[in-house]
Amino acid sequence: MSPLGEFAYNNSYQKSLGMAPFEALYGRRCRTPLKLVRAREHGLGEKSYSDKRRRPLVFEKDDHVYLKVSPMKGVHRFGVKGKLAPRYVGPFKIIEQCGPVAYRLRFMTCFMSRNSRMIDTSQIQIQPDLTYEEKPIKILDQKQRSTRRRTINFYKVQWSNHSEEEATWEQEEFLRTKYPGFLPSTSN
Repeated sequence: MSPLGEFAYNNSYQKSLGMAPFEALYGRRCRTPLKLVRAREHGLGEKSYSDKRRRPLVFEKDDHVYLKVSPMKGVHRFGVKGKLAPRYVGPFKIIEQCGPVAYRLRFMTCFMSRNSRMIDTSQIQIQPDLTYEEKPIKILDQKQRSTRRRTINFYKVQWSNHSEEEATWEQEEFLRTKYPGFLPSTSN
């Protein structure tokens, strides 16, 4: 940390201590140079200026909103894996407001996916954390990639709740550990 950053940290109020770390250590407040006091005041002035113009998002009953979904490593969402997976899904209708920033939504039984086809969600068991379980159902193809030290087997897998066009290539090691019994056993 730079000396200026360390200085700023040691002289800023810490809620857990109820005072700045410098004050807790030495029993008195640090004498801050005038230039830093003015810079701090100027920074606070900018914040209050921006806060005056910032409005919180407020929705009402019967409005339609999009729900943000967070990407998870290794999870296939709506046929797209990784950073190309959609960040928001919907729109969903607001049924009621439960708190200052909490709303109850009406989930539809189907919605449009990225490639503009309807996805039926009535058969999908959605968990309370808005995830659902994917299972491999069929192997469509296989290939091998060789590195300097070993050969890696890949399988093109069709997943439950998805079509063959949305199949993904997965490593044999991943499928054997995550879904034991799915791949046929290898005899050496």
